[in-house]
Amino acid sequence: MSLLTRRRLLRRAALSATAAGAARSGLAGATAAGTATSTVALSGCDSPPERTTDPEPDRGLRFPDGFAWGAATSAYQIEGAAKEDGRGESVWDTFSHTPGRIRNGDTGDVAADHYHRYAQDLDLMRDLGLRSYRFSISWPRIQADGSGRPNQRGLDFYRRLVDGLHERDIAPMATLFHWDLPQALQDAGGWENRDTAERFAEYADAVFRALGDRVPVWLTINEPKTVVQNGYIWGHHAPGIRDEDAAYLVAHHLQLAHGLAVQALRASGLSGRIGPALNLHPCYPADDSTESAAATRLHDGYENRLYLDSIFKGAYPQDVLDDLGPDSRMVSGVRDGDLKIISSPVDLLAVQYYTPIYVTGDGGTVRKWPTSEAEWQQIYPEGMYDILTRVTRDYGRVPITITENGLPCPDVPGPDGTVDDAGRVTFLRDHFAAAHRAVGDGVPLESYHVWSLLDNFEWAEGYEQRWGLVYVDYASQRRVLKRSAHWYRDVIRRNGL
Repeated sequence: MSLLTRRRLLRRAALSATAAGAARSGLAGATAAGTATSTVALSGCDSPPERTTDPEPDRGLRFPDGFAWGAATSAYQIEGAAKEDGRGESVWDTFSHTPGRIRNGDTGDVAADHYHRYAQDLDLMRDLGLRSYRFSISWPRIQADGSGRPNQRGLDFYRRLVDGLHERDIAPMATLFHWDLPQALQDAGGWENRDTAERFAEYADAVFRALGDRVPVWLTINEPKTVVQNGYIWGHHAPGIRDEDAAYLVAHHLQLAHGLAVQALRASGLSGRIGPALNLHPCYPADDSTESAAATRLHDGYENRLYLDSIFKGAYPQDVLDDLGPDSRMVSGVRDGDLKIISSPVDLLAVQYYTPIYVTGDGGTVRKWPTSEAEWQQIYPEGMYDILTRVTRDYGRVPITITENGLPCPDVPGPDGTVDDAGRVTFLRDHFAAAHRAVGDGVPLESYHVWSLLDNFEWAEGYEQRWGLVYVDYASQRRVLKRSAHWYRDVIRRNGL
């Protein structure tokens, strides 16, 4: 495939992908010149209004006993307290304070003030009936400059959080890295520097030993693909670099950091489980042509197999390596033994699903489904079923947890103070049903975390988009359970739909 086609693929990947909780990337130009789009009339939050008083019909779709329903957040998006108790500066502090980077000039300095209001938020989780809470630990709160003696005040905050979860019978699920790299490490080369992976392993070991067996599940790197695509190809996320060759060296070092953290947990003697958190996008040919099929295969290589194959098969996909070429920094940066480290056995896989991708014969993408307020997100619940069954089919029966799935809606309190986000209820209901069907077809799914618990700082979109089950009035920091939160509480109570 030509270099021109590869570059088109990379461009489409950056525009189409990045969930995240993912990667709410702020790509208002997702219909940029050269990107084919189909006409979409509705957004995912334009569902017809439903009467709030109507009871939810029981569909009889029950999940396995012990299934853990939860919600997810990340440190920079909710904690605030950016300069308190010894926390150092992260790349997102630098990026958000750079004029023109974030919509409306927003920053995560205060965010949802969770650092000070965590006890209130824990009570909200308890009242919702959550069984699991997936959060992230701020690396610069533990090591201000990314190395050295851990900051006890930072560790104490997470210890209080974890203890509070246990007191409310909620299982902690901790993510070690959700994009907030200490700025001091970025100044030394960031993820382009192999040494950063070693520093990450030391940080992970410090956290493991501080929190011990109080955390039953650890996730290593959140969405390495988003760091690669949005942080280093398009520059819409921190650190704001545009260098494709650097981007895939970064991909390798993020994967190496994952493997080193897995090894650090094993060496600690702790009994916790550990795995990666990957945003996976099912890729489909946009038409029946052989050209579309070939382009889709390579696109899937960059979107999914680059990360799955290295972890579960101990090798990078050959078609991607061939496309990158032998002179690429990634290919030349892989050392003997690296893939053995990266493929250190894991206990589970965290899957984050937001959108499908439809690939044309020339490497472009098209839209086939309604989009949410995040223009990159097509609403296609069947993609949840497809990606879950594909992972199980191709990589074996590794236990799976869904750690992010959700959408932004234009949530505004009504005259009575309630927030009636009917579109979010419809979205989650349809995705839960798709996940249930996957379980019935043999997928070992053990938990599901809605993105997100709280409205929060949504990366390049600032506070413009609201993804939470709980509405946050940022001026007062008042929390309001949205309609989706009340509905989700009933889902948890009945363990299904």
